[in-house]
Amino acid sequence: MYAPQQPILILSKNTKRESGRKVQLENINAGKTIADLIRTCLGPQAMMKMLMDPMGGIVMTNDGNAILREITVQHPAAKSMIEIARTQDEEVGDGTTSVIVLAGEMLAVAEQFLKQQIHPTVIIRAYREALEDMVNILQDEVSIELDRADKNRLADVIKSCVGTKFIGRWTDMAVRIALDAVETVSLTENGRTEIDIKKYAKVEKIPGGSIEDSCVLRGIMLNKDVTHPKMRRYIEKPRIVLLDCPLEYKKGESQTNVEIVGDQDFTKLLQIEEEHVARLCADIIAVKPDVVFTEKGVSDLAQHFLLKAGITAIRRLRKTDNNRLARACGATIVNRTEELTEKDVGTGAGLFEIKKLGDEYFCFVTECDDPKACTILLRGASKDVLNETERNLQDALHVARNLMLEPKLLPGGGAVEMAVSQALAKKQIQGPYRAVAQALEIIPRTLAQNCGANTIRTLTALRAKHASHPEGKGPCTWGIDGITGQLADMQEKNIWEPLSVKLQVYKTAVETAILLLRIDDIVSGSKKRGDDGTGPSPAAAAAGMGGE
Repeated sequence: MYAPQQPILILSKNTKRESGRKVQLENINAGKTIADLIRTCLGPQAMMKMLMDPMGGIVMTNDGNAILREITVQHPAAKSMIEIARTQDEEVGDGTTSVIVLAGEMLAVAEQFLKQQIHPTVIIRAYREALEDMVNILQDEVSIELDRADKNRLADVIKSCVGTKFIGRWTDMAVRIALDAVETVSLTENGRTEIDIKKYAKVEKIPGGSIEDSCVLRGIMLNKDVTHPKMRRYIEKPRIVLLDCPLEYKKGESQTNVEIVGDQDFTKLLQIEEEHVARLCADIIAVKPDVVFTEKGVSDLAQHFLLKAGITAIRRLRKTDNNRLARACGATIVNRTEELTEKDVGTGAGLFEIKKLGDEYFCFVTECDDPKACTILLRGASKDVLNETERNLQDALHVARNLMLEPKLLPGGGAVEMAVSQALAKKQIQGPYRAVAQALEIIPRTLAQNCGANTIRTLTALRAKHASHPEGKGPCTWGIDGITGQLADMQEKNIWEPLSVKLQVYKTAVETAILLLRIDDIVSGSKKRGDDGTGPSPAAAAAGMGGE
């Protein structure tokens, strides 16, 4: 019987190897460093970071994920910390800063146990147990149900998410945009609700104007102009045809040889081209559209035929834009003009117009009857302002989406962390389990620190509030007012967070801490050049890597 060969690790002179406690403590330090970098970006009084890339471009933001995406780190543990911010952003779109701060603290509290020579497996087991309890406490004890139809309550939750960002000064506008956009793109089929913000809620940024001019269009906006200057630029109740094929003569894919004997042959060749284009246009004209959008090109001849029939043509759309248009106006994207039928024509749009914004022309297909796609039009003073506004708005959109999909709320301002911490402490389990309860307090502590409040006094008062809360009266909703640094009742302040975001934060933070505590060895083979200046090092060869 064939026995699979064991991989052999050849440790050469130039293979660096560090192992055991030293590596675990190093990993913890790397995690803490990343968390310290991000810590000042939490809460309404968050500071912003200015990042410069090698090309000289700058990014100004306080979005945890955006900051970590721009920086370069060498340490593998720090790289995995950066990865969790990305995961958090993709999964729920908010809480990227909280997850890094919490994961860093989870690692920091493990340090004392490692120094006491407690085995990492024991710490991991306690962390796992604590995570299970945290999830149960969040779902059963602390969270409260939300009525999806209660627009004011939904708005309050999105407000508390947006309030910590740069866009916080235009909170009402951001909340309105987020709710409108999510409502527009939500689609319920066979009892399953789908809200795809990435595909169907496109953000278009146009410098100029003020942020107050931003809005959600009931339809689609494209950065395109008509192909021919005489085509109509304003059509009410347009009939729209969407194509995925070129309206021009198809050139030979590979080398094409044509033998021309007389001058009439050349004329015939041109005639065949013309007839082909005329046939394509005739197929389109047969369904009497007002506007034709195609992802490919439109030749001059096709423009001529379409113009004569009073049809406006727009060419070279992006695939994604075409899909959004199809959802907004009810048209079907057709791949061949001969297959066009009446039911492929989109009649759901109320208005087609070309407008000039700044120094570019934009095409608007708006006033749609039931658009399942929309464009969010952002205006602002400069590109940097617009980019940061877009990042903040994405968070608001995700929060609105999470609430629609899972309508459960938790009190914000560090109240939920303190409540969960107290609930874990009540179990009287010592060691690493108790340390997790302490680690949770980093969120209210950081909020207090970023306000410049007296951290120790504030946290002690908050602990006392939660400890004296009578049982059976629902969760204690006292937390820290992120603006003043004083204690405040989050229920009165109307500061709420979605359950799905918090669950993801806790799971990701604890799982990452567990993952990094599991590592007791880092082996890196640095490449060594051969005699001829090429060739991998022995370690690299053992790992199956090629030369440089």
